[in-house]
Amino acid sequence: MSAPLRPRPTALPRAAGAQGPAVSGVPFVLPASLTVGVVGAGRVGAVLGAALVAAGHRVVAASGVSGATRARIALLLPEAVNRSATSVARDAADLLLISVPDDTLAGVVAGLADTGALHPGQVVAHTSGAHGLAVLAPAAAVGARPLALHPAMTFTGTPDDLSRLAGISYGVTAPVELRAAAARLVADLGGVPEWVGETDRVLYHAALAHGANHLVTLVNEAADRLRDAGVAQPEKVLAPLLRAALENALRLGDDALTGPVSRGDAGTVRRHLARLAETAPESVPPYLALARRSADRAIAAGRLRPVDAESLLDVLAGIHREVAA
Repeated sequence: MSAPLRPRPTALPRAAGAQGPAVSGVPFVLPASLTVGVVGAGRVGAVLGAALVAAGHRVVAASGVSGATRARIALLLPEAVNRSATSVARDAADLLLISVPDDTLAGVVAGLADTGALHPGQVVAHTSGAHGLAVLAPAAAVGARPLALHPAMTFTGTPDDLSRLAGISYGVTAPVELRAAAARLVADLGGVPEWVGETDRVLYHAALAHGANHLVTLVNEAADRLRDAGVAQPEKVLAPLLRAALENALRLGDDALTGPVSRGDAGTVRRHLARLAETAPESVPPYLALARRSADRAIAAGRLRPVDAESLLDVLAGIHREVAA
């Protein structure tokens, strides 16, 4: 159940864009065994906590009030005491891992700082993809060491997640003196650091959300339309097709694009849109948006000649006007 450990790096590249003000310029060295607290033992926090335990660290306390969270702590962090966020922060001598929703993160950090729960030298790391170091300013103001540490993975909050951590990327933003410690922490989690600049965190997170979250929506849209077409088990139809498409896209980029848009088959696309309008009109706008973006990318990549795209673009533009009206 535990994630395989990666060798700890001995040297660290100075990647462009990894930002964060240096307090002293002296690299901060983490203890060999960390005393850890987890604020927000949801799907991400509890799993990362369990991965740290597998790496030889101690998660002594975790916070969570819902029944699901309490059950998750009992399953994944059986040695951790379920306490309030303030108590967890006080107990976390070396590392406080804050894994709460993006929009509540600033309030949680400010609240912990205001109550005196944070202390100098403590590493305070959050797992938000959209935030960098700025949201941790209240922690830094009291002498804590700020770190943004986002796993590029989707989580279920079960032990199955631990095996998926092996080799994944972590979007890391860290002060200069904390970079070596951050790289070691990521290695302990079984991952690889991807250094992201403070001003690039939102774009980094938008890219991941666009790719992963919208992929789930797209797959379910396709499955629903297959059901509408009388297919009893759409997942059996989609699984080999979508796996091949994803692998090809990651390997070949825009050269992986196939289908009527890449061929400029305006008549086929027109019939698609007409039938969707009859059966599932809510699917027309996303189909239209993705078809137009696919056409633009196919043209830019040389997969579709502009002259062959004219009829297709006319269809997409006409339907767009109809939808907008």
